[in-house]
This record gives sequence, C-alpha cells and structure tokens, in this order.
Amino acid sequence: MSPPHVLIFPLPAQGHINAMLKLTELLLPAGINTTFLISTKDHRSLSGVHSRLNSYPGFRFHVIQGLYEGPMDTAEKLSVMFDCLAEITPPLLRNLILDFPVTCLIADGIMGFSIDAVEGTGVPVIFFRTISACAFWAYFNIQDLINSGELPFSGTNMDERIVNLKGMEGFLRQRDLPSFCRSDINNYTLRQVSSITRRSSDAHALILNTFDDLEGPIISQIQKHCSNIYTIGPLHAHLKSRSLSKSKSSNSLLEEDKTCIGWLDQQPPKSVLYVSFGSLATLTRDQLIEFWYGLVNSKKPFLWVIREDLVLSKDDENKVPNELEKGTKERGYLVGWAPQEDVLAHPAVGAFLTHNGWNSTLESIVAGVPMVSWSFYADQQVNSRFVEVVWKLGLDMKDTCDRTLVERIVKEVMDVRKEEFTKSANRMAKLAIESVSEGGSSYINLDRLIEDIKEMGVQRKRIS
Repeated sequence: MSPPHVLIFPLPAQGHINAMLKLTELLLPAGINTTFLISTKDHRSLSGVHSRLNSYPGFRFHVIQGLYEGPMDTAEKLSVMFDCLAEITPPLLRNLILDFPVTCLIADGIMGFSIDAVEGTGVPVIFFRTISACAFWAYFNIQDLINSGELPFSGTNMDERIVNLKGMEGFLRQRDLPSFCRSDINNYTLRQVSSITRRSSDAHALILNTFDDLEGPIISQIQKHCSNIYTIGPLHAHLKSRSLSKSKSSNSLLEEDKTCIGWLDQQPPKSVLYVSFGSLATLTRDQLIEFWYGLVNSKKPFLWVIREDLVLSKDDENKVPNELEKGTKERGYLVGWAPQEDVLAHPAVGAFLTHNGWNSTLESIVAGVPMVSWSFYADQQVNSRFVEVVWKLGLDMKDTCDRTLVERIVKEVMDVRKEEFTKSANRMAKLAIESVSEGGSSYINLDRLIEDIKEMGVQRKRIS
C-alpha cells in the first residue's frame, strides 16, 4: 500500500515557514510523504534545507509562481500578500489534489480560503496555527468583544481590563489585545483575522505548536469550538527529543552570522542579554537609539541582531553617538541575523530581549532563558502579557521605548529578580522537555496526528 501524502501550505513568512518545516521533518520519518508549497523567493532562500529534506524520497517542494514577495512590515503590505494568495492558490490546490493522490491538506490556519479551495474533493483540511493558543483565543473572540462593546476602545486608558474574554478576565488589558484591535472595528485586518480564525471550527482538526502544561486552560476554552486539537509543541524540541534533526542546518530565510557563538564563548555564564526583534518587526531611528542607550547603560554584555531592514528610515547624517560606539565595542556584539536556537542554548546567555513572536518565545522557554518583552504587533501583544503575569518568565515593557526604562528592566530581570525568573524559566523548560519526551502530552498528540493521517489514507483508498 502506498504511503499517505500530505500537502503542507504555510503562509510565506519566516516564522510560519519555520514552524511548518519542523512539522514536515516530524512527519517524514513516520512514513508520510509531503509536498511543501513555497514561493520562488523563499525556495531560493532555503538552499540549506534542500539537501536535508530531499534525503527523504517522499518529500518535494512545489514552487508557487507569482506570489507577492515584497516586505511585510505593514498591514497594507500584508493585505496585498493575502489578496495575492487568495487569488492564485485555490485553483493550484485543486489541481494538485486532482493530479496527485492527496490524503489531507495541512494549511496555515490564517488562510481560511484553503477550505473553500478543496471543497467537494473529499480531502480533509487540518489547520495549523503557528501562533500561541492564547493569541488564537484572543483572535477567536474579537467578534464577541465587539458585541459586548469592549471593542472599539472607548477611552485612552490602555490599562483598562478586558472582562469578556474567558480565561483571561483577570489580567488582560486593552494594550494586551492584538495590535489591530487598536483601530476602527471596520479595519480590514481586524475583520479578516476574526472571521478567518472562526473558520477553524470548520476544519477537520487544529494543530497548535504549544504544550498542555503551558497553555492548558486556554486550550480547554478552544476545545469548546474546535473539538479535535493536536497540541504538539514545542516543535524544535520535539525534533531533538526524537533525534530527527539530521544536521545543524536551520530553516532561516536569512543568512546566519555564526561568529557570534565564538564571542559568546568568551563571556561569563548567564551574563549576556540577547536582543532580537524577529524577522518582520521594525524600529524608528529614535527607538533604535533609545534601546541602544538602555543596553549600553545597563553595563551588561549584549548580542544584538540588527537586520538590514530593521530601522524604518536611515539618515547617514545621524551617526551613532560616540558613547554608544564605545560602549558597544566594550560589551556588545552586533550581527545581521543569528542562529537563535544555538544562541539561546548557550550558557553565556542570561536573558532575551524579544518581540515575543511565538517561535522566539518557545525557543526561549525551552532554553530556560528569562525574557524582557517588547512586542511589535499581532499575536505578540498577547504573548508578552502571558510571559509576565501567567508564566512568570520575565517582564513586559510593551508600548514604551525609553532608555531609562530599558536599562531598569534589563537590570531587574538579570540582577534584582534574577533568581526568581531563572527558577521559573527552568521549571517551564523542564515541563516543555517532558511534553515532547516519550509519554509526554505533545509526544502522544504527535503520534495521534500521525496515526490519524495514516487512517485518512486508508479511508481515501477505500473510497477510490
């Protein structure tokens, strides 16, 4: 009997592709053939991944021509990408299903049109949301918050509590809702994200890159609407647990500067602040300078990822102040992109100043590294609140960018409350590793997902 064949279709963005490639690497050794849909640009950028995955005879990339491949740092640019996806990919999905025996489609859950695209083919659609369960639940409840009058915000007090979001009533503030909730309720992104997330209930099942000990209460809320959920994270820890990482090659679309590991080797244990705002977040020049002063003034060694496109506007006449250059030469190391999993696992790293994208948050949790949270947009606002008040893994400084505050919070996490946050981070790291170890919740759920896909394959053959 031929093995089951799964189409995997991520949103063409770094964090989404990274997570869904990791899922691919977990399915292939289980005897599940996969076709991974990808844009031309991203396919070129993943040259290091090709040899690793092509060693599996059941794997292939399928390049989608004509997708938007520009920047995605604004809501407008993201909407252009979504419109392009919605126009180009539905006929492509149908043709692939008609041309090849497809067992199921695992689609990025932010692309709700994939359900419509395969309607009538008999192919089940499993949604994979690459965000946290808590962010997913916030998205899911947007319409309820509009109905209850909590959206749009009526005042200017962003610290006012949100009371009609079950499971988060006691601590979620207006500023902790996804960034697009701060605009008019007719905002395109707000409406799209709300309606698309609700469509998860129509999918055959829902995959979440999380684990029960981290987000159990919120997962229970989601299960009332999406009964079949596979919590199988943290995916990168799962690969290591099952010894399925074939090489040190990463899934990054950006070139990693690995010289930073040598610099970390020279630093004392738990002394370095690692700083990265992910692949999409941007800073104004003023924000860059405020962060820079805060880092230098904290007197902590720091490794800072400054992407080529991190700063929105560059003015050559505004050079970096001498005291910042001097402080960086003494204690800092700057790179364009870093091998993040290796950096966070390095014994010299004592804290992570992060945008709280979900992959970064999970990688920090698994490494047992406390966080200083500065969220940029979308799901990151919810994640950063959970980091501070629910998981007790660090401090949240969203919506503020002042050198004095940056310095103070870095010192508080790395000095004043170091023991408290380290203890909490180590405890959560232990639970994360246990979840992907044999007998753990995520380990069992991944096995269940694999067996369910195989059963779908048997049923499809009976029908045909």
